[in-house]
Amino acid sequence: MSRQDDDSPKARQAWIRVLAKAAPAELAAEWAALPSRPAYSFLRRPETGLAMIRGRIGGDGSAFNLGEASATRAAIRLDGTETMGFGFVLGRDARHAELAAAFDALLQTGAAAAHAAVARLDNARRAREAAESRRIAASKVDFFAMTRE
Repeated sequence: MSRQDDDSPKARQAWIRVLAKAAPAELAAEWAALPSRPAYSFLRRPETGLAMIRGRIGGDGSAFNLGEASATRAAIRLDGTETMGFGFVLGRDARHAELAAAFDALLQTGAAAAHAAVARLDNARRAREAAESRRIAASKVDFFAMTRE
């Protein structure tokens, strides 16, 4: 993630995605490591509900309802400001949603430490996904290479 377009909606979408996909323990560690953590109050305490997951057959077919998944959301306001932050995560981890909302608000203020934390979280996520891809690729079976006798 680059900091050049921090005020754009695309930049905010990108960091909200990183925060949602971050490992909860890594997110908590980054929050604890911030040089100054702002005080905030809840606009909406973390609450868990269901979200409908949509899918497409073949990637280009009509959308269909695949099923429901647990999702948790939270909304905060930084104390003494009008800056609001929102956190949305899959699963039932209320602290994850709260910290995602707090980071979202802090990132909107342009805090360099928060941007660096999100970059580290993004790198960690990419490393996890690459390791998972390698693990899955190792079990791939090439049926065209198999021969009948």
